Amino acid sequence: EGTAGTERAAMRVAEARERVTAVARGGAGLRERLRLYDGWAASYEQDVAELEYRAPHLAAASLAFAFPASPAGARLLDVGCGTGLVARELRRRGFRCLHGVDGSAGMLEQARSTGLYRQLQRCVLGQEPLPAPTEHYDAVTAVGVLSEGQVPSVAVLEMLRVTKPGGFICLTTRSNPSNLSYKAELEALLKRLVKNGACQKVLVQEVEYWERATSEEENTKGTGYISGVVYIYQRCHLLPLEEN
Repeated sequence: EGTAGTERAAMRVAEARERVTAVARGGAGLRERLRLYDGWAASYEQDVAELEYRAPHLAAASLAFAFPASPAGARLLDVGCGTGLVARELRRRGFRCLHGVDGSAGMLEQARSTGLYRQLQRCVLGQEPLPAPTEHYDAVTAVGVLSEGQVPSVAVLEMLRVTKPGGFICLTTRSNPSNLSYKAELEALLKRLVKNGACQKVLVQEVEYWERATSEEENTKGTGYISGVVYIYQRCHLLPLEEN
């Protein structure tokens, strides 16, 4: 029974890796990628649990730690909300007024079924602006969406636009080999925004065991896991300067 159980667990992890890799390497076109996400929505939570994906928990814990007041009255936008994993973690930490956007209709359907969001809208960030007025939210999260082949790093400007002065943006990205150039680009942008007076750094947390690696090449330091980062920045009173 013990061996059979271990084999079944290994098989589940292998299958989850396969699906994650298929979506990551999926069609170059946006429409094709969104179609893959629609198809993945039903098994998404099970797959990321097999891979011990910790970003939603880590991001929500970091944001709650940085938040100066009771989060109950705070209005928060969950960008790339997927099935609602981040919302679940935020609710646990006292956030009540949650709005979500995602590019995948299938993912939004799953998120809607949780009852965690007051408002959900379809939005393909990077292609279109966020469906919210300027300086509207006390916090904006983008967990698991800022990486190579997903949302471009410049979309952070849009997230800052909809954040109130004094509000927070909470971002994550991975530190695995194939995402290092994206990570460098994101960090260079954040550095410029701080220099321009658009926001200030509150917390940057590097995490070694972010999730199980999906391949040997992605494996960080031979641990079987990849590492990742949580960034918390506070919006200043100046609007971010547009990128050229």
